[in-house]
Amino acid sequence: MTTKAPTDAVPHTELSVNAQRNNDSSHPPMKPKDAATLIIVDRTGPAPKILMGRRHMRHRFMPGKYVFPGGRLDAADRHVPFASDLNPGVLEKLSKSPRNGKSVATMRGLGMCAIRETYEEAGLFIGAPETSPRRLHEDWQAFEERGLMPVLEPLRLVARAITPPGRVRRFDTRFFAVDADQIVDRLPEGTGPSGELEDLHWLTIEAAHALDLPRITQEILHELDLRLQADPDFTPHLPTPFFYMKGKHMVRGEI
Repeated sequence: MTTKAPTDAVPHTELSVNAQRNNDSSHPPMKPKDAATLIIVDRTGPAPKILMGRRHMRHRFMPGKYVFPGGRLDAADRHVPFASDLNPGVLEKLSKSPRNGKSVATMRGLGMCAIRETYEEAGLFIGAPETSPRRLHEDWQAFEERGLMPVLEPLRLVARAITPPGRVRRFDTRFFAVDADQIVDRLPEGTGPSGELEDLHWLTIEAAHALDLPRITQEILHELDLRLQADPDFTPHLPTPFFYMKGKHMVRGEI
């Protein structure tokens, strides 16, 4: 991974991070793969709550850590029909400093990825009823069976982070946020069919900080807390934090 700052990032702030922990040289350099995560915010109580689950211990990447639903972009995510498209401001943000292509289909696919992974890992459907049924990819059959189409317009980009070099897996992850009222259906099992996330819970941000979290998830929770206080509507055009490595330090840029 190059240590050059992204061209679209504004001046950054270096975070105090142990260099050995974030630049493990035991694994060869690899290009980060596009990924997406969905932070679902439930505002019905006195304090906002978010959905998190524990990664299964069989995973090589961050086993046992609590995370938001999410995963790697699949090729099919770029071509899924939708009930509503991305907000133009969100699309513009997603198109800044891409590393694996900036086509509209790829940017839209990142939102689709977050929605699909939320179904697969948490059993939740972010979508809308479809009056004119269309055939969906096999990964989206559960949506088709319920007469649902994914909705992209409510998604808001709240952060981006690139896994440091030397890790067993590397991802260029976009963190989306959406209100829990966008959940239109859920599996009765209380989890998703992939079995990748266990022990799913709705937690306040304060309670989430007490869990066994990846370092970047701690940073994202901090940013989310500030954003909910200053801009609870997640205004699309406001600066979005972008975490990446510069030398041996994690950097907080903006897009």
